[in-house]
Amino acid sequence: MAQGRTIRETIEIAADIAKKLIEAPSRATVKSHSPARDTLDYPLIVAT
Repeated sequence: MAQGRTIRETIEIAADIAKKLIEAPSRATVKSHSPARDTLDYPLIVAT
């Protein structure tokens, strides 16, 4: 979960976290992931 002052900042924080998790070495042996991209497609749901 990521929290920022704006929606844009929150998405940027979430993208950075996702990139670090993908690039971090795994404890378990798994197939290697493709390199993290510079873009993040993320659906945004806003409830009122």
